[in-house]
Amino acid sequence: MRNEAVGVNYIDVYYRDGSLPGDLPFVPGQEAAGTVVATGEGVTDFAVGDTVAYASHRGAYAPTVAVPAGKLVPVPGGVTARDAAAVLLQGLAAHYLTHDTHPVGAGETVVVLAAAGGLGRLLVQLAAHRGATVIAVVSSAEKEKVALEAGARHVLRYAGFGDRVRELTEGAGAQAVYDSVGADTWRDSLRALGRRGVLVMCGASSGPVPALDTGLLRTGGSLYVTRPTLGDHVPDSEALRARAAEVFALLAAGAMRPLVSQELPLDEAARAHRMLEDRSTTGKLLLIP
Repeated sequence: MRNEAVGVNYIDVYYRDGSLPGDLPFVPGQEAAGTVVATGEGVTDFAVGDTVAYASHRGAYAPTVAVPAGKLVPVPGGVTARDAAAVLLQGLAAHYLTHDTHPVGAGETVVVLAAAGGLGRLLVQLAAHRGATVIAVVSSAEKEKVALEAGARHVLRYAGFGDRVRELTEGAGAQAVYDSVGADTWRDSLRALGRRGVLVMCGASSGPVPALDTGLLRTGGSLYVTRPTLGDHVPDSEALRARAAEVFALLAAGAMRPLVSQELPLDEAARAHRMLEDRSTTGKLLLIP
C-alpha cells in the first residue's frame, strides 16, 4: 500500500530507544493509512484502490509498505486517510481501555493523565461519552484548554494530583486512573483511587514503574493494577476489524474527535520523536510521506 499519512505514537519511541525489544535493523512506526496499490496471491478482502489502515504492523515510516492482509482494516467512506491515521491505533487503545480494561460506567469518576495528548484526549472523550465525570491531569494552561474541550469536568496539574482528586471526590477517590506517564506519577495515581479502584498503566513516558510493593494495594483500598496491551485485545483479524469498525462509528458520530496538532514530512521523524519526548505536543502528530 501507499502510505498517505503515518501516525506517530509513543510506542515508536520505545522501540527506537530500546525500551521494547526489536531486531535490528528495523523501520519504526506502527500505524498508517493509505491506498492499496497491489495485492498478493489469494488476497480477496482488498482490491487495488481501496483505502485501508493498519495499527499494529511495524515499518510504517515509509512511502510504501507491504502489510499482511490480516492486519489491514477497511476505511469507511467519509473518513479520510489522514483521519484514519490520526485515530486508529490510539482509538483502538482508548476503546478497549474504556470498554474492557475498566468498563467506564455512567456516574463514575475517572482520572486521565496526559489528557491533552493523542491517547489522553480520546480517553477523556470516550469516558465522558459513557457518562463518567473525567478529571484530567495536564502540564500547562494550553493543555488545560484542550482537555476541557475534550470533555473533562476538572483539570489538574501533576503536583499532588492524587490528593486533589481526593478533595474533588470528597474523599471517595476515583474508580479508575489511566496513567500513561509511569515512573513520575504512579504513586499519585494510586493515591487518587477509591476503594477497589483500578490503576490502568497505559504507557510510561517518564520511564517504567519500579517493582511494586503489593502492600500498597491492600492499604490503598484493595486496589487493582493492570498493564494491558493492544495485541491481547485484538488477537486476530476478526477482532481487529470489529473493534476498528466501532472506532470509526464513534468517529462518525462525533464521540471521538482526533486533534492533529502538526503534520511533518516523513524525513522529520526525528523531530517528531523529540516533540513527543519533551511533552510539547497536544493531540496527534502525523508524518506525510
